[in-house]
Amino acid sequence: MSSVNCYCGSGKLFVNCCQPYINGIEKAPTAEALMRSRYSAYVVQNADYLWVTTAPKERRHHSKSAMLEWSRSNQWIKLEVLKTTETTVEFKAYYIDNNLEGQIHHEKSNFIKQGDSWFYADGEY
Repeated sequence: MSSVNCYCGSGKLFVNCCQPYINGIEKAPTAEALMRSRYSAYVVQNADYLWVTTAPKERRHHSKSAMLEWSRSNQWIKLEVLKTTETTVEFKAYYIDNNLEGQIHHEKSNFIKQGDSWFYADGEY
């Protein structure tokens, strides 16, 4: 995996982009970096990372098993970041669902920072 381009579309290698965040070696420095790493976590099916980067008070609305299932049931094609602010990221995630139909998940995600860590709060889609 060390020579694989990052799934988030940054143009960097996965090992130098999202992998250090997913593996807990570094913390995502911005909301956009966190969102990109969460997309990559869906691609590599890392529900633990998705769970721990969801805002603690929002976790009751999500389940790790559902995150893993959605991750596994889709073939992730690409991520397109449309607009960012300090605390929001609007994006389109392209994927093929389990019926082999192309889909686009268009979301405006909200993020919060607690201490030195960013968390996914919620999104409009």
